Amino acid sequence: MQTGYYAATGGMVAQFNRMDTIAANLANVNTAGYKKEQLITGDFARLYKEARDELPIKNHTEQAAQYLNRSLSRVPQISDAYTDFSLGTLQATGNTFDIALNKEGQFFAVNTPQGVRLTRDGSFTMNQDGKLVNKQGYEVIGADQKGITFNPGDSVVTLDKNGQFSTNIPGSTQMVAGKSMLIVEPQNLRMLTKEGDNLYVPDPADPLKPVAQSGGVMQGYVEKSNVNAVNEMISLVEANRLVGMYQKAMDSQMNDLNRDAIEKIAVTRR
Repeated sequence: MQTGYYAATGGMVAQFNRMDTIAANLANVNTAGYKKEQLITGDFARLYKEARDELPIKNHTEQAAQYLNRSLSRVPQISDAYTDFSLGTLQATGNTFDIALNKEGQFFAVNTPQGVRLTRDGSFTMNQDGKLVNKQGYEVIGADQKGITFNPGDSVVTLDKNGQFSTNIPGSTQMVAGKSMLIVEPQNLRMLTKEGDNLYVPDPADPLKPVAQSGGVMQGYVEKSNVNAVNEMISLVEANRLVGMYQKAMDSQMNDLNRDAIEKIAVTRR
């Protein structure tokens, strides 16, 4: 078996996966609230040694797990993927219903046909029924687990740092406290699942209790993507070059080495 060929193949597949992830990040560089995806590259030998005692081998003994195929060299593998939830740049817009969270780990909640979903994209609007909705038209959930509705006469709408709205009394400048937004902080961010449309499926075991004193709500701002386009382009060039290197290695294994072996074997001694 030409182990070098399979090692190069594994490395090339890992780089293809990396390029797909980078492409997705670059495609969302201007998506408000988007969180970039990251990959962790390992190798087969290390991953095997970490998990070999849990393999379904008879008796689950350490001695029974000693059978390691040494021909399987350190082939690169994508061992894990995760979402980087670091804070993106906050951009001032001045729009009443553009709302950002300046603290990591906190999310808005919206009601979708599939259930409650979380998002960092605070580019909200008021629909024709006076309800606060996101870009997809899903209702933003309030702290009372219901939607947030405004009256036609609410010409002035303000929002404090904890997510409580205040509206003016019609015909005056006096403000009256209204509903509060549901700001949640999941217990384990790794348990969130991306669904598309910049939404996350929360862990069913997480009660998603509201954060009463969020202190991170900012009206008139949107959180930009935390993707650094320059860094992603550098990573894309690097991955592309590695693919080329692996291709040359595969070509050497299948052509040069095979030809050399055939020529030597073909030589007979007299």
